[in-house]
Amino acid sequence: MKIEPSRLDGVLIIQPSVFTDPRGFFMETYHRERYYDHGIRVDFVQDNYSFSTAKTVRGLHYQYPRSQAKLVQVFKGAIYDVAVDVRRGSPSFGKWVGVHLSEANNRQLFIPEGFAHGFAVMSETAIFTYKCSDFYTPETERGIIWNDPELGIEWPLKDPLLSVKDQNYLGLRAVTPENLPPYEGAS
Repeated sequence: MKIEPSRLDGVLIIQPSVFTDPRGFFMETYHRERYYDHGIRVDFVQDNYSFSTAKTVRGLHYQYPRSQAKLVQVFKGAIYDVAVDVRRGSPSFGKWVGVHLSEANNRQLFIPEGFAHGFAVMSETAIFTYKCSDFYTPETERGIIWNDPELGIEWPLKDPLLSVKDQNYLGLRAVTPENLPPYEGAS
């Protein structure tokens, strides 16, 4: 397993070891001790499975006050995955990172608490799975409009398929401070 930092502190790109032979391949998608040894000290409590069609964008979602860290991976297809720092007082507040995840590259993305998350489907369909560090709670669900011009996310598609909820989110600047998680280093 190889782990590389992204340009946002705490967001990590993970390349699991893949063992291939004429029968196919084997890959460990999570091993708590190995991930702990690499600084990912999160107890995951919920696994989610998502199927999406081409040109779908899901997000940008986060929960607060019940923030979630996520470990995401694509098992079928390809996506462009995005994490945005929404922690008020963070030096990287409003900054984002995008990573291509696919069944071909087997990459994972670790997104710590305090980040909004979204993805765009770049293949005909995509099967996307993710582990969460807290349970989904509808009353703490929050979001930011996917194409907020102030964030300037370089999405690789135009005119995506969106849920009604995702179409109606506001830009990050319009989110009130009490609906944003605090940065632990903030005074």
